[in-house]
Amino acid sequence: MVGFNKNIMRTILIASYVMLIALIVAGVSSVFSYLNTGADRSTMLHTEIQKVEQYLPKVVWEPIQNEGRPMDKKNLKSLENNYLDAWYVRQVAYKTNKIAGIKDYYTESARENLYNLIEHNKGENITIESTTLKHNPTLEFFSEDGQLAVITDKDVVEYKRVFKSDKLVLETTETSTYKIIFLLEDGFWRIRHLVKKNTKPYLNNSKTISVNNLNIKGINYYPQANPWNMFGDAFSKDTIAKDFKFIRDAGLNSVRIFVQYEDFGKANVDVKKLEKLKQTLDAADENNLKVVLTLFDFYGDYSVMNWTLNQRHAEKIVVFVKNHNALLAYDIKNEPNLDFDSRGKDNVIAWLDNMIDLVKSVDDTHPVTIGWSNTESASILKNKVDFVSFHYYEDLEDLNEAIKTLKTEINNKPIVLQEFGLSSYRGLWKPFGSSEEDQANYHKKAQEIIAKNNLQFMSWTLYDFAEIPKEVVGRLPWRKRVQGRFGFINQNGETKPAFKYISKE
Repeated sequence: MVGFNKNIMRTILIASYVMLIALIVAGVSSVFSYLNTGADRSTMLHTEIQKVEQYLPKVVWEPIQNEGRPMDKKNLKSLENNYLDAWYVRQVAYKTNKIAGIKDYYTESARENLYNLIEHNKGENITIESTTLKHNPTLEFFSEDGQLAVITDKDVVEYKRVFKSDKLVLETTETSTYKIIFLLEDGFWRIRHLVKKNTKPYLNNSKTISVNNLNIKGINYYPQANPWNMFGDAFSKDTIAKDFKFIRDAGLNSVRIFVQYEDFGKANVDVKKLEKLKQTLDAADENNLKVVLTLFDFYGDYSVMNWTLNQRHAEKIVVFVKNHNALLAYDIKNEPNLDFDSRGKDNVIAWLDNMIDLVKSVDDTHPVTIGWSNTESASILKNKVDFVSFHYYEDLEDLNEAIKTLKTEINNKPIVLQEFGLSSYRGLWKPFGSSEEDQANYHKKAQEIIAKNNLQFMSWTLYDFAEIPKEVVGRLPWRKRVQGRFGFINQNGETKPAFKYISKE
């Protein structure tokens, strides 16, 4: 037995020794491979300064007619990627006053000026939030040995906010032309020299669209079985088409639907979701309904560093739908003023302002609005939107006065009461809530006010819902139950008394 135990111990020791040697050899091999092949830059960079899905400004190259050696598409794409990486790490550095990543995209001599500026800003407690929105590069020169390249980047659109001691001291959007010299080092293009010239204020060419013939009599729409997940696995064009026919037969002419930023793939928009969106627009067109398309639902990060991702998302959707006959208008964001406290009012408004410009640069035919949650915010960006939209869930007794005040602030633009309604929930979680009869009286009175003030409208909403996602009103049952009973049709598919007043006609 003693000899047997010794054999077991000897076997364990030998196996442990072999495993240890194997681990050492693997480790040495990894180091050797790293030193000989050069580290993958994505493993060298901190995750917060990687460009992948972080920074996607619009880039439009001029036709390649450079001096020197011809540059193939693969090399040009590599140059573009490294160039944008350089912009991004610089923007991160200016925001954080840290130099991480700078050495990967700038040569030693080019880094010196950046380091000096960052050190100065740190000492003065200055931070800069910035991004570029559009680049128009031209390849001027590519050396015969493939080690040097020169580009001119014309009319770069650059937005920046400068803070001193956390106080905003400057906000500007400008265009500049840059001359850049690159050196190929370790397989990557690094900026050797960058000169900025011809800086001038950015002139926005987007114009408001006349919508004097706008005539919205509509409703906010989600299918009853899958609200807030309209384009998910349970998507059904047949169900939507049936609902749209019902809406049209009820005397309405339009629906408001919602595109969720993450659900549609963020910057890399999901083509399957786009196809479902097209089928929805097709169903509207087949039933003579127009669609107000609300973008960026369930999105609340207005950080300047994310603007280019947001713009690529919006751009792809707008390009996809802009020629569809059912499209009526774009609603840039649902109730963005609810994010003023948590995200900063200035941040939210700047994001909206620039997003309007982006949408109008892609589609200059369809009008744009913003779905404000109240009348107090509805005049914000009134000169940028084509019609003004607001939501109202307060006491109807105060609505006439609120409309009167809003009209004095709006310069002859149509006003749409884009959401309004009353829940008919009265139960365990709200025993003194409103009844279905109360809901009917509410809509009767609301339509009288709408007619009196010559408003256009989109009520909330067609159906009562059994399930309300927590993202909508949180987890509290008394809030979810109330939210589930705003419809004109109950969960059994029966019209409620309020249905009589779904339209003012």
